[in-house]
Amino acid sequence: MNPLKKIYCRVFQTVFKIALPILPYRNPKIIGSVKQIPVVLNRKKCTRVLIVTDPGISSLGLTKELERTLTEHGIFYAMYDKTAANPTTENVAEALSLYHAQFCEAIIGFGGGSSMDCAKTVGACVAKPGQPLEKMKGILRVHRRLPLLIAVPTTAGTGSETTLAAVIVDAKTRHKYVINDFCLIPRYAVLDPNVTLSLPPFVTATTGMDALTHAVEAYIGNTTTRGTRKNAEDAVRLIFENLDQAYQKGSNKKARKNMLRASYYAGCAFTKSYVGYVHAVAHSLGGEYNVPHGLANAILLPFVLEEYGPCIYPQLSKLAVAAGIANENTPEDQAAKAFIQAIKDMKKRFGIGDTVPELQKEDIPKLARFADKEANPLYPVPVLIDAKELEKFYYKILG
Repeated sequence: MNPLKKIYCRVFQTVFKIALPILPYRNPKIIGSVKQIPVVLNRKKCTRVLIVTDPGISSLGLTKELERTLTEHGIFYAMYDKTAANPTTENVAEALSLYHAQFCEAIIGFGGGSSMDCAKTVGACVAKPGQPLEKMKGILRVHRRLPLLIAVPTTAGTGSETTLAAVIVDAKTRHKYVINDFCLIPRYAVLDPNVTLSLPPFVTATTGMDALTHAVEAYIGNTTTRGTRKNAEDAVRLIFENLDQAYQKGSNKKARKNMLRASYYAGCAFTKSYVGYVHAVAHSLGGEYNVPHGLANAILLPFVLEEYGPCIYPQLSKLAVAAGIANENTPEDQAAKAFIQAIKDMKKRFGIGDTVPELQKEDIPKLARFADKEANPLYPVPVLIDAKELEKFYYKILG
């Protein structure tokens, strides 16, 4: 990266770091069960809600308990269940049309990060009816209060129930972009392990590693706080203690509950401290080829950590202690390398490879430019990398 661009990125990131204490971050209020949602809706005097979910969740019948609970309490609901794995502008337009047609007053995002991102973006469009969606991309372009937004994560990984971000794919260009605003943070997060019990093992693994990526990238960045470091360490500890159990036995309610907590903590960490190049590259792959975000993050994470090198060994050594794979007396470099190796071993146990078969060599320069545009100057990464240098990650995962 050229020196002037480096200076610009670091100045931009420093300004955000200085502003952190005064920015209106907040954590959603936690609800322990979907059965408690009507209490919240009644308190807010909302009698008509839109549920935003995806075809997989709908076909598994995971929304049935929520639907039954809403009906028993006399609350009308409309269901939008066409959200794609990487939600598109078309998904948002369709869900928004249903919201208005059914005179809804609140939104429930039910599913993984895709459903919650779609729900958040629908809320943003309701709040700003006269503004095209593409005009909201970037930072603080919404700044209006959304309708009541409740997030029900069915995967323990995305952390979308805690974040101020929504990631959307332009249906025409396939370019993936991020909308960031404090008003997108859901008012309530429902951490109910019962809705995660039927999650397939591979999805359990990739979404769990998504949460791990959130925690790690937040921890090694340059905009951490005492609170985000604590959240990231707690998330890493819970993931290493529980992800294998949730993967091996999906009905293990304790492991599922702990993974939801891990995802929540990781979400709280990266909402303030942001992510890094793993996410930027993964988003470009999701936009172009519809690669599931958690899978892309899992594939990329050890490659990016190795590229950063010794400058992140102090942070990785602390995460190794949190994960239980090193102790306080383990040499820093040894602990850091052990942590990266533990991630590689985790991938192998879960059947996650090192390549993306969909990736086409001729697309790499374009994808690297997308990743560069997303990451720089926003993400406070430990090492700055420009578009040309980012290409190396795509070549590493070229099938």
